[in-house]
Amino acid sequence: MPSNFDFLLPDWSPLHEDAMQVEVNALTAPRTCAFYARRTMELAIKWMYAHDSYLHMPYQDNLSALIHEQTFKDTLAPGLFTQLKMIQSLGNMAVHSNAAVNAKDTLIVTRSLHLFLSWLAKAYTKAGSVPPFNADLLPRPEDATALADQNAEQLQALQGKLAAKDEAYLASLNKLAATEQEVAKLKAEIQKIKAENKKSIADEDYTEEATRDLFIDLMLREAGWNLEADNVLEYEVAGMPNKKGVGYVDYVLWGDNGLPLAVVEAKKSKVNPNVGQHQAELYADCLEAKFGQRPVIFYTSGYTTWLWDDTRYPPRQVQGFYTRDQLQLMINRRTSLTDVTQIKVNKAITDRYYQEEALRRIMQNFDDMSRKALVVMATGSGKTRVSISAVDMLLRANWVKRVLFLADRTALLKQAQNSFNDNLPNVSTVNLVKEKENDQNRVVFSTYPTMMNCIDDARKDGKKRFGVGHFDLIIIDEAHRSVYQKYGAIFEYFDALLLGLTATPKSEVDRNTYDLFELEDHVPTFAYELEQAVGDEYLVPPKAVSVPLKFLREGIKYDDLSDEEKQAYEEKFYDEDAGELPDQINSAALNKWLFNKDTVNKVLKHLMESGLKVEGGDRIGKSIIFAKNHKHAEFIVEQFDANYPKLAGKHCRLIDNQVSYAQSLIDDFYIPNKPPYIAVSVDMLDTGIDVPEVVNLVFFKMVRSKTKFWQMVGRGTRLCPDLFGPNMDKEFFYIFDYCQNLEFFGERPDGVEATVQESIKTKNFKRRLHIIEHLQEQAKADLPPELAALEDAYQGQLQDVVKRMDVNNFIVRPKREYVERYRDKESWKGLSKTDVVDIEANLAPLPYDDDDEEFARRFDLLVLNMELAILESDPKLTRYQERIRELASGLEEKKSIPVVSAQMELILEVQTDEFWEYVTLPQLEKVRKCLRDLIKFVDKKGGQENVFTNFEDDLGEGTEIDDLVQKDTNLKNYRLKVERFIRDHETHITIHKLKTNKPITEADIAALESILFSDEGPGSKEDYLETYGTDQPLGKLVRQIVGLDQNAAKEAFNEFLSSSTFTADQITFINQIVEHLVHNGMMEPKELFESPFSDLHGQGVIGMFQDDAKKVVSVLEAINGNAVVA
Repeated sequence: MPSNFDFLLPDWSPLHEDAMQVEVNALTAPRTCAFYARRTMELAIKWMYAHDSYLHMPYQDNLSALIHEQTFKDTLAPGLFTQLKMIQSLGNMAVHSNAAVNAKDTLIVTRSLHLFLSWLAKAYTKAGSVPPFNADLLPRPEDATALADQNAEQLQALQGKLAAKDEAYLASLNKLAATEQEVAKLKAEIQKIKAENKKSIADEDYTEEATRDLFIDLMLREAGWNLEADNVLEYEVAGMPNKKGVGYVDYVLWGDNGLPLAVVEAKKSKVNPNVGQHQAELYADCLEAKFGQRPVIFYTSGYTTWLWDDTRYPPRQVQGFYTRDQLQLMINRRTSLTDVTQIKVNKAITDRYYQEEALRRIMQNFDDMSRKALVVMATGSGKTRVSISAVDMLLRANWVKRVLFLADRTALLKQAQNSFNDNLPNVSTVNLVKEKENDQNRVVFSTYPTMMNCIDDARKDGKKRFGVGHFDLIIIDEAHRSVYQKYGAIFEYFDALLLGLTATPKSEVDRNTYDLFELEDHVPTFAYELEQAVGDEYLVPPKAVSVPLKFLREGIKYDDLSDEEKQAYEEKFYDEDAGELPDQINSAALNKWLFNKDTVNKVLKHLMESGLKVEGGDRIGKSIIFAKNHKHAEFIVEQFDANYPKLAGKHCRLIDNQVSYAQSLIDDFYIPNKPPYIAVSVDMLDTGIDVPEVVNLVFFKMVRSKTKFWQMVGRGTRLCPDLFGPNMDKEFFYIFDYCQNLEFFGERPDGVEATVQESIKTKNFKRRLHIIEHLQEQAKADLPPELAALEDAYQGQLQDVVKRMDVNNFIVRPKREYVERYRDKESWKGLSKTDVVDIEANLAPLPYDDDDEEFARRFDLLVLNMELAILESDPKLTRYQERIRELASGLEEKKSIPVVSAQMELILEVQTDEFWEYVTLPQLEKVRKCLRDLIKFVDKKGGQENVFTNFEDDLGEGTEIDDLVQKDTNLKNYRLKVERFIRDHETHITIHKLKTNKPITEADIAALESILFSDEGPGSKEDYLETYGTDQPLGKLVRQIVGLDQNAAKEAFNEFLSSSTFTADQITFINQIVEHLVHNGMMEPKELFESPFSDLHGQGVIGMFQDDAKKVVSVLEAINGNAVVA
């Protein structure tokens, strides 16, 4: 029976014998196959060392040392080292572990072994060409010759039995030549053959097949594809533009109906996959011509993969392949999709004009082939309902099948899921935090961390639990920068439409968020902000009151206290060790570790007296107190209960993550006439808790994040009819701010956003990298041997870190190119500035496994900071030195522990001035290595103990801040009323004409005025003239409010565009005009000379269209002219 390894005969008969065992067992006995693959590889490598004089025998002759020896690696063809490492790893697993080894793995191993051995034959013999690997030659499990697999113990025994045979084989290598002269002659002959063969195989690159096997095949299998099925690999197509007219598609993925679903064009890892784009397109053309169905196009290098459904979208980068069902659905949608812009909004879900406009903007955005949309809507205006309606419309239009809803808290998920279940009862939902999904679930709810953990999960059949194409739409609740910084890998992994929701005002949304959604700064897909919602009377405004508290602003000063309080101050704050009494306690200490009864009591008294009350003024309305920390919140509740004992401890309750069954307290807080009426919260109620009855918000902590600030404000904005009695609705709510947050955001509306903290692992990686950078720079002069050794050690440590990065992890996989490159220690030599930047950005943040304790990692960071400070002459080095000495002193106290005692000489030395006078980096590295695992024995510092006082605080007169939300005092903002009225009457014949660019008459304007200025309208004609003046014709105003219908705008330019052939830039120019008209209704011709039009050509419309510019202006003037009476 022919074999893939027959080319080994007759030169390598012993190798052929073992290679046959690899082949025979590949599909039937995977563990045995892996064992023999490693064994065959090792014997072949030892043959190379015995016969190739270029190779230097390493210090040990074990397999690991042999394959890592530099001369050996230099000899290998590009890409082969990775293959050998994989064979070694799987072989070790087979012998030393009972972990599963499956036929999928060993098929790859068998191919990789064939790749290596075929290179060996071509490099060292005159064999010439070697037939490509043929999987059909592998015995199948159903064959009569199939062998039973062996377990790890049996293979270990087999290894022992074969040891004598191996010794005889190796001895025979040495007996090939009887004398040293003959040995030298034989090696010289082999070197000659090797040199000659190198010329003929120099242009070969062994990475293309390896790329497929290791990366592309793996990703395809994860998506459930059987690569051994008929016509999948190297499928021949006719109609290619070459001499023979044929081509061979790397992979064709077939549907159950026998039609092609996708083509995959694989390029070498070092080649940009875009090189294969046109080739893949031609293959798709050929398959479409033959089968009548155009396949989806993938082109990939294994490192990066692109998907191109060229019937709908331009190419986009993806993190893997679609399953058969997902590809079939993608192709079916080519004919089953309906125009999503024409789907009616379900008024039972969203019945407000701005909600419908938001939905129309979202659908238009998706219909324009943009895959991302960002909606800014004030808290309480119905963001979740808009998302539900969006899902409903996309489901009915066949645009989506599965949806992922992401939020950062379980309470928000529960609330959102309940809303979906209530409004879309026929759509199956699941909350991954509580339960496992099934194939029938259409909307999946998850926190970000939960989904991060789920992505790498695999099903029992080996398929990914959630493949890249699993979801058609991802909804991000409260989309902002920190979410992307922490969890951006989720959005990069899933290939889905993206809908972001945020309550942060559009002017406050940061640039990173707009970048994520590929939008211009401050121009979201749709915005409906608090000011407008208040003007429309869909939300209520805050009355924001800044209340000065002396201690919170100035701290506690000893000289300002009474004699009795001074005595208490001395008892609490006198430092006996230092013999000192501080002049004052800084305000930052308040509510952090210093808790003053009178401060809290004054806040509670002010709330109870000045806050809005219900039940005829007998009871405080629902209120939220935002506390600084858990202890502060506890103290507030304790003081409330002490001051109001008759309320039996139920009126005011602590609700945060440290409270057992906090969700049940939240549920009670939702019930209007049930306690608790005051919720004291730390972070938990800042967002997502929508209780319409809330009328008082107490800001008892400093807030610097604009996102959090507006989320907190949003807790009080919801309408609540009849709250104070029949026809006595909630008209506003109070914000009592005791920590100057209102003043802060008045002066700095952008706030100060917290940055995402780097992990200690990432910091340590970066510190070592920059130390290497410094040392390599010094090496250009002359680096002392001890520093060269340190550089080499740090390179090895970083290389080891990279080796421990799992390329199958979905966060690591997109950076596989960097991981593969820097697993090789040689890549760390001579790093350029660009290399350092690339490594820092692409490798340092990636996760990897280690067994280090946090204490050890933190000590590493401390020492590495010290080393870097020395190299950079950073004055912080004194601080680092003091901290290391402190830790050494702490270790000295633990000398009774044997492992500590063993390092006592070094521990004592580190505490001396002499050690630090001329300390070197290698000395610090020794300290790090010797002490890092001992730091856990050092006693933790106790930290600042909590102190409780009762000094009299001073609460001043509150100041109302008028401009938190711009509005008129009676909620009668005429301009907003007019806008709302016109939007609510878009079906009126005159408004419809204006929106669709139809000419209007005096009668049309009169008809519109008759309803606009009626008693049911927003005001009189005098109100209109007072607000807009006489220079604003009503037709223009209406057009500016409702915008121009997109089809009407395009139709206006149809005649111009059909009159000639225009360039792509010219068509883009016209499309930008259309987009402006859709959003703004009108456009002045002078704007054609400004950005963004001048971005396409510096001279605007004249530069772009030359003589045709007048025609463009003429069309624009005609559109504007239709908004006024002719």
